[in-house]
Amino acid sequence: MHVQIVLPDTPNAAQTRAADVLVEHLGMILKTPPTIGDASGKSDLQILIGPGDATSDLATHVDVASLGPDGFHLHASDKQVTIIGGHDKGPIYGAYELLEELGFRLWTPGALQVPDGEITLPDGLERTEVPIIEFREDFYTPAKDPAFAEWHRLDRFIYEWGMWVHTFAPLIPPEEHFETHPEWFAEVNGRRIPNGQLCLTNEGLYLALRDALRERIEAEPEKHYWSVSQNDTQGFCTCTNCAAIDAREEAHSGSLIAFVNRLAAEFPDKTLSTLAYQYSRKAPKDLRPADNVLIVLAPIELNRSRPVATDPSAAAFRAELEDWARVTDRLLIWDYVIQFANLISPFPNLRVLQPNLRYFVDQHAIAHFQQGNREVGGEWAELRTYVIAKLLWNPDANADEIIDEFLVGYYGAAGAHLRTYIDTQHDALALSGAGLNIFGNPISASRTYLTPKLLTTYEAQFDAAEEAVAEEPTFLQRVAWARLPIHYARLEQAKTRATGDLGLFNKTDTGWVPRPEILERLDHFVTTAQQQGATRVTEWHTTPAEYRERYLEVLKRVPVEHLAVGIAPTFTTPFSPKYPADGDSTLTDGLQGPVDFRYGWLGWEGEDLEATIDLGKERQIESVSIDFLQVVGSWLFMPLQLDVALSTDGQTFEDFGSTTVTTDEREAGVQTESFSITAASTVARYVKVKATNRKTCPEWHGGAGGKAWIFADEIVVQ
Repeated sequence: MHVQIVLPDTPNAAQTRAADVLVEHLGMILKTPPTIGDASGKSDLQILIGPGDATSDLATHVDVASLGPDGFHLHASDKQVTIIGGHDKGPIYGAYELLEELGFRLWTPGALQVPDGEITLPDGLERTEVPIIEFREDFYTPAKDPAFAEWHRLDRFIYEWGMWVHTFAPLIPPEEHFETHPEWFAEVNGRRIPNGQLCLTNEGLYLALRDALRERIEAEPEKHYWSVSQNDTQGFCTCTNCAAIDAREEAHSGSLIAFVNRLAAEFPDKTLSTLAYQYSRKAPKDLRPADNVLIVLAPIELNRSRPVATDPSAAAFRAELEDWARVTDRLLIWDYVIQFANLISPFPNLRVLQPNLRYFVDQHAIAHFQQGNREVGGEWAELRTYVIAKLLWNPDANADEIIDEFLVGYYGAAGAHLRTYIDTQHDALALSGAGLNIFGNPISASRTYLTPKLLTTYEAQFDAAEEAVAEEPTFLQRVAWARLPIHYARLEQAKTRATGDLGLFNKTDTGWVPRPEILERLDHFVTTAQQQGATRVTEWHTTPAEYRERYLEVLKRVPVEHLAVGIAPTFTTPFSPKYPADGDSTLTDGLQGPVDFRYGWLGWEGEDLEATIDLGKERQIESVSIDFLQVVGSWLFMPLQLDVALSTDGQTFEDFGSTTVTTDEREAGVQTESFSITAASTVARYVKVKATNRKTCPEWHGGAGGKAWIFADEIVVQ
């Protein structure tokens, strides 16, 4: 079969690229590679790329202008296919659509499916596709591959944005300007501060920031989007002028939008973006963002187990988003689609990807940044990248059909078993009614979709998947990588159990020793992750090798035997559901918290810790201790003071002792301190522990005024 590709007399770069794409890929299945020529040449199949001379007849029936930059019209009749593309990448995307119609698939970089046999065109092929989403970023490592991104019609902010987010400080560095121009910076509690926001009604500040932005734009004129957005701190300006605008607009976004609108008028050929974030999340009452202003919302707090449009817990965000949709039709949604604290952990959110995108589009989100795993590897990295790419192009696509096609294409005969695994896990989460947090962990899921019984079921499903492709090494390797999250969940959950078949240790005549099964699973997990090329277990840090080292350190912290082991306290002030560790029993499970604050520690946000332990009977008590964790960069501080009181009846308590913190509140990194109170032996049944939280972050801190955390673990009663 001879295929001829026909270009306009003077093709543009996109049309030429489209022809090259077709020549390269069709050449894989044709005995004679396609040729590029004019319409008069003889061939079995002509592919016309336009708009241009050869497509003029069809172009009269196609509104080329309506295709925009990336849309295309695809038409097949008899022995001719016509691709008419928009003025930017439309012809290229039309070429890839034709390849998919012929059976090609690019599952992930390096995994190209090439159809067998001759070219067979579908009957009645005629389609116009114009993306409703203008900017489509699938922020996953596979999507960074240029060939994959082009095939799946994805954008990259690094190529189109000059500045991304939190740009006040880069544009007006406080270390350079605060001393000479304190009036440029936010007034908070009657004084100017360098580590908050800017004073957006100050004329000198406006001129300085405008000039700084212009200098950057002139250095990178090809970039279209430029962020002018608040710092990732608190401390908005409350000076008379800023406060007046905010009061008029009944929102702190008022002064921000007024400032950005004025700036946008000076750069009419660029789009300026700004954040609706923290204090600026509420839309202004009357002020409308300018036509070249893009509002960015990043709903980091949302539950990912139910669609945003119907989830009761998302009601506040829906109200904010719909209020912004009232004042602008240009929104960017920065959404989060993985569990960032545990990149290789089961995270059953596949059922909400499509309804969430559709809802966001309905609220005028014409740009999307879907943040996945910036690292190599992670749970369902290839699958999620593929599904999100398809949905960004068409938010009405059937996600289940996309998933099914991928599983069969990428995993072969194992795909059906993996589909069963996915459905079982999602059904379990739905049945539990629980939420799904992007900063959650396998421990908190041990009562919902990662129960010991379910994990056993999942292991059997993966056994079946591996058996189905046992003679196909490529598929078998991919299944082994897909299984990594189950190994990870088992390892993490074991950290909360001192003993037993699911725990960390066995007790021998010589003391506590790690269970051999734990060491074997740890070795298998790390080795397989390294074979995959996984670079991190947690966002930003912890390589697989470091994970092994830290886990072995956990195994050095053998169980602590004391009077309160296994007795769950009652809490006067409940711990935060954001950091629940293993629930009520965490403080008395015999296991001391590790240096990783995400596990084994209970957290209190802006509240004191007050807990009472009923020992069941009167005991001789000589000492009480409790460990605390400080990570100031994450707003975790030591308590100001620890108080312990004892009682024989649970009603009348007598002081046993107090102690104060010794760790410097400015000490960086991860700090742990054990608060211990020792006194004369006292008979008591009830032990009350109170740790006083500082309540808010200190003035010197980046989160000044925000709620401070205290993180606590093992209460040891001896």
